[in-house]
Amino acid sequence: MKRREFLGYTGAGLVGASASVISAPAIASGAKQWRMQSTWARNSPLLSTGPQLVADYINKASNGRLTVRVFNAGDVVGPLEVFDAVSDGTLDMGHGYPAYWGGKHPGFQFLAPLPFGMTSQEQNAWFQWGGGQEVIDELYAEFGLKFFPSGNTSVQGTWFNREINSSSDLQGLRVRIGGLAGRAIQTFGAVPVQMALGEVPQALENGTLDGLDFVGPFNDMAFGLHRVASHYYWPGWLEPNGVLDCFVNERSWNELDDDLKEIVRGANIYANQMVLSEFVAKNAMALKDLRENHPNVTVASFNNDFLRDMYKASMQVVSEAAAGNALATRINNSINEFTSVVRPYSEITERDFMAARSLGV
Repeated sequence: MKRREFLGYTGAGLVGASASVISAPAIASGAKQWRMQSTWARNSPLLSTGPQLVADYINKASNGRLTVRVFNAGDVVGPLEVFDAVSDGTLDMGHGYPAYWGGKHPGFQFLAPLPFGMTSQEQNAWFQWGGGQEVIDELYAEFGLKFFPSGNTSVQGTWFNREINSSSDLQGLRVRIGGLAGRAIQTFGAVPVQMALGEVPQALENGTLDGLDFVGPFNDMAFGLHRVASHYYWPGWLEPNGVLDCFVNERSWNELDDDLKEIVRGANIYANQMVLSEFVAKNAMALKDLRENHPNVTVASFNNDFLRDMYKASMQVVSEAAAGNALATRINNSINEFTSVVRPYSEITERDFMAARSLGV
């Protein structure tokens, strides 16, 4: 059966089936049971949505031939140990954030949000039609894993406790930020800080931390950042997207029948779109609330001179990060090649349309 025909069949007939209706023949034919752990705590706003969507879809669409039980951060292994636990077969499947695996291979830096990189929609197009899935499959395969994009946090803003009017204003600031964006602001004298999220509010209050990026307005406000930081800056040059990764142990994957593989693939396609849509909707509502009901926070845009400085520094650190590893270089080249095609399209469609629409406001 062709992939599109099969996915159409599952969407029309199986996704709505009750997970409780598992026929005896299915169980007798050797139904498989997988364990998946997320890097997120139970009920983490929006972030814990994706793993459960994937599991529910598989459980229902397979009619019980493959069932997935979801564990949360720390249930089986520590949240940052999920990658290794899936790689060594302790777990069958994991769900997390590629930036967490940046120390394992330089290629992960290009799947983590790239400063001034692709939008979420552009990145999804790269995965599906620009060779992204294939080259990232190579990266995860080095660790015995199969990769799926499985959600996206969309663009992210930056919190500061002072005005940022130029790149020189970053001098000496301690900012909770990671990845290549952290290296970019370090160029201007900022100090990237790795700090557990639970320590952030107090650190902002007592001045040991001057700024940070987290996820987006909905998650940020749920965590109370609007009560301890005074300035919220956009656009999110440092994290224009935030793909979430679902990764499957290669042996577990290879043991699946072809139709079950398509169900797993379809589950992640479904979660990828649903999670992104939820982030956009709830972030929009949270930003509206922030602007209308929290006058202690100034929502502002970085000026163009600041953004030009950040862009120049970012391009330099991205280029340096790609050097020295053949696969990282190929991933970066794939991104650049697709961006050169999709960026002019996005600018003449999305950007120019939004500019035209704003004329009526």
